[in-house]
Amino acid sequence: MKCNNKNEIKIIPPVYIVLVAVFLTNIFVNVELIGRDEPIGFSHFLPNIITLLIFFFVHKIGVSFDFDSDGETLIFKNNGVFFSKFMEYRVKKAEFPKRKLAKYKFTNYGIYSSITIYIKSRRRKGFKKYTFNTTFLSRKKKSGLVASLQNVLDKPKAVA
Repeated sequence: MKCNNKNEIKIIPPVYIVLVAVFLTNIFVNVELIGRDEPIGFSHFLPNIITLLIFFFVHKIGVSFDFDSDGETLIFKNNGVFFSKFMEYRVKKAEFPKRKLAKYKFTNYGIYSSITIYIKSRRRKGFKKYTFNTTFLSRKKKSGLVASLQNVLDKPKAVA
C-alpha cells in the first residue's frame, strides 16, 4: 500500500506567505509609530509574537509524509513542503525490511499526529525508534496505514 499527503499539504505554502506578510506589516506599523514619537508598549509587539509562534508551529507540522509497503521493505519519509519541488530538505527517512518491524504507536493530539515505529536491530540491544509527522494525512489514509502495519505484524515470520 502506498499513501502520501500531497493533496492535503498544498495549503502550507500560502499559509507561510500570509504569515510573513502579517509579520512584515506589523513591523512597518511599529516603525511608523516610532516615527510619530508615540509610546510603544508590549501590545504593539504582541501580534508579531503571536505570528512568530504560529509560523513555528506551521513549520513544525507542515511536512509531507510518504509511506510505501509494497514489496519486501517498508518506506517512511517526511520532507519539507515549501521548497520541495526544487530540493529535499528536512528529510527524515526510514527504509527497512518488513520482518524488522517490531511495533508501532500512533499518537493523535487533534492538531498534531505522528506515528512512532520501533525496528529490531541486531547491532544493539532493544529497538531503534523513528517518529514521523502524519498531521496532514487524511483519516482514511491513517486507517489504511494502521491496517497495513498491523497486517505486516500479524504475518508469521519466515524462518531464515
